[in-house]
Amino acid sequence: MLNTLRMFLFSLFVMAPLSAVHADEYQDTIDIFKNAGESNNFFSQSFGYAVFPTIGKGGIIVGGAYGEGRVFKQGTYVGNTSMTQASIGLQLGGQAFSQIIFFQDQRAFDEFTSGNFEFGADANVVAITAGASASATTTGTSTGASGGKKDATTTGSGYHKGMATFTVAKGGLMFQAAIAGQKFSYKAK
Repeated sequence: MLNTLRMFLFSLFVMAPLSAVHADEYQDTIDIFKNAGESNNFFSQSFGYAVFPTIGKGGIIVGGAYGEGRVFKQGTYVGNTSMTQASIGLQLGGQAFSQIIFFQDQRAFDEFTSGNFEFGADANVVAITAGASASATTTGTSTGASGGKKDATTTGSGYHKGMATFTVAKGGLMFQAAIAGQKFSYKAK
C-alpha cells in the first residue's frame, strides 16, 4: 500500500507541472468565479487575487496537492504562483479543483507575494458547488457536489486575515478528514 501511495503522489507531482495551461484557461477560470454569485463581488472589492485553474489533489492516509497559478494586482497580471499541500489523516481518493484567493488590501497582497506564504490548517475556504452549498476548511473536513463549472454558485462572504478563498470542484471524488496546510511560492513576471 505504501508503494502504491508513493507512485500515486509521484505521478501527481510529476504530471501536474507537465500539463499545459493555456492563457485562456486562466480567463475561463476567472469567468467561472465571476459568474458564481458571491465571489463576483470580490473582484471589485479586492486589491488583487491569485487564480489556479487546476489543482490536483490525492491521498491514501498521506496526501498531497499541487497547482500553478497567476497573481493579479488590481486586474493586471503581475506574476506566477504555485501551491503545494501535504496532509495526513483519514483520506482516500483524488480530485481536481480550481481555486481563487482574493487579497483585501496591499498588506495582504504583499504578504502573499513575499516569496513563500503558507495558509495554516485553520484557513477558511468556501467551496463553490452547483445545487448544494458546502463550506470547507483546510483542516480537511468537507463535502460537496458539483454539477459543472457553468452552473457553480457561491455561498459565504468576508475576508479572514485579509484574504478570502473560494474553490470549485472540477472532478474526482475524495473523502478527507485530515490536517493540511497550503504553501505558496511567488515569482514576479
